[in-house]
Amino acid sequence: MDVALRHLRALAAVVDEGTFARAASRLGFTQSSISQQVAALERSVGGPVFDRPGGPRGVRLTALGDVVLERGRRVLERADELADAVEHYQAGTGRVDIGTLQSVTTVILPSLVARLHDEHPDCEVRLAEGEAEDPSIGDLDLLFYDGPLDDDVESVKLLDDPYVLIARPGEFSDEVVRLADVGERATVAWPATCDQPRLERALRLAGAQPRIVFRSASNEALLSMVRAGLGIAFLPELAIAGAVLDDRLRVHRLDPAPVREIYLHWPRRRSPTPLAVRSIALAQEIAAEHRTGQGRHRGS
Repeated sequence: MDVALRHLRALAAVVDEGTFARAASRLGFTQSSISQQVAALERSVGGPVFDRPGGPRGVRLTALGDVVLERGRRVLERADELADAVEHYQAGTGRVDIGTLQSVTTVILPSLVARLHDEHPDCEVRLAEGEAEDPSIGDLDLLFYDGPLDDDVESVKLLDDPYVLIARPGEFSDEVVRLADVGERATVAWPATCDQPRLERALRLAGAQPRIVFRSASNEALLSMVRAGLGIAFLPELAIAGAVLDDRLRVHRLDPAPVREIYLHWPRRRSPTPLAVRSIALAQEIAAEHRTGQGRHRGS
């Protein structure tokens, strides 16, 4: 059957208003136009939907008309829901699913989510945080990751995130520590996922041979191990920007400083929603502000 929504709206309007004339006035059509739409509906369903007694009496639904109206109202309700959903989509509301890293969650994401809600109060942001060795964009709208992906994605590099050394006070006398001077000290570290293997290669190439004595994906757990004297730690600046640092910890810059690259990825084969597009722009703005803040901090 070739039934259009306008045919169903005409049918419902005639039933609700009682006459073709009042239905035409409600929908903003001429009476003849309503008659044509009902006639087209009857051709599509293969029979009359109204009894037309003529004279002053109003039209009445046939048995076929009852069936068509009952199902037709459901179709019209779904069509209205679709129209509302499209309107919300075009307005940028709705939901955005974001995969993220621990350090991005504590530093970049709060500003991103706050600004999104300022602009789109009804939007929903869902986060999936992980440290997968082989991450995939999957059904996510956006994915923060420390490096490029082999997945079929579009990407933008947000910032370079230099590593720093965290130790107990007095272990290193200088504010800047040469990597070669780290030697074979006991070290607590991330698991061998994300950027950690690349960091460990960079340390070895620079002459450092740290002994990994503990691994955890939790930045706070690593800092607690340093406080307890279990070893030193190498973490990116972003990872400690939102951490609680006390007088039992000292942060040293490194020479040369290995750098972690933070990227934002999104699916190549799916057009990003307006909310995702806005999220990408906001992430770039926030990353630029963070880079500016890093420059001021290092220059001070």
